[in-house]
Amino acid sequence: MSTALTTPQQNQQIQAAPEASFGQLVAMGVSLRKTGFLPAHIKSGEDFAAIVLIGRELGMSTMAACRNLQCIKGTVTERADSQISRFKTSGGRARFEHLDDTKAVLWLRHPNGDEHTETFTMEDAKRAGLASNENYKKHPKAMLRSRAITAGLKSIGWDGAVGLYDPDEIVDVEPVKHEPRQTPAVRPKFDDGPRPIEENDALAKARLAVNAVTHLDQLDGLRRRVSEKVESGEWTDAQGEEIASLIRGKAEMLISQEEAAA
Repeated sequence: MSTALTTPQQNQQIQAAPEASFGQLVAMGVSLRKTGFLPAHIKSGEDFAAIVLIGRELGMSTMAACRNLQCIKGTVTERADSQISRFKTSGGRARFEHLDDTKAVLWLRHPNGDEHTETFTMEDAKRAGLASNENYKKHPKAMLRSRAITAGLKSIGWDGAVGLYDPDEIVDVEPVKHEPRQTPAVRPKFDDGPRPIEENDALAKARLAVNAVTHLDQLDGLRRRVSEKVESGEWTDAQGEEIASLIRGKAEMLISQEEAAA
């Protein structure tokens, strides 16, 4: 009797992930979610696919990307310990010259030979308004360590850290609030007979558009439009999530249909 955690077919799917298309990754994500091995922040097959694609760009394996990457408030994040590990793998060197509950001092050597020493103290955290954060109160040493790593890697100019932040850095940032955009209500006249959905009823149109989709590829454009409407303030987060939830449900239904037809 085999004691493997995955079947040969699942192993083949996971190993093939670097070459899989977006649709195949979505299907893989849906299947893997059922195993309970994916982190809680991966809530759909689409989440899994996006994280795996980002991980490819960073040279990560499929499951390493799932463990170490998240999208928080629209920003890709990677744990500081994962960033420093990749830095060392790429040929960089790092050493903490001082680390306690009040100060972190990190020495770094870039793979090209450049050197830099990054210091982050509790006083720095206070000036940035971070010291009141519960994590700084409970785990000051760990928080200072993470900030020294992420800031140091950016300061030394390591390209593997460009655009990446530790999740706690994003939590510390207040979200940008968009004022709802006022749009005039347009009510065109119609002849007698059934009337189409009013032009300003964008949510109803979006629901119909999702319902009319017959291929997974068609959902990508809908996802982008939903994100644009939420980011512009035209839709609230709740309205955007409503349509995003319909899109996820439609994707799972189409995937099930494809699997049944295979």
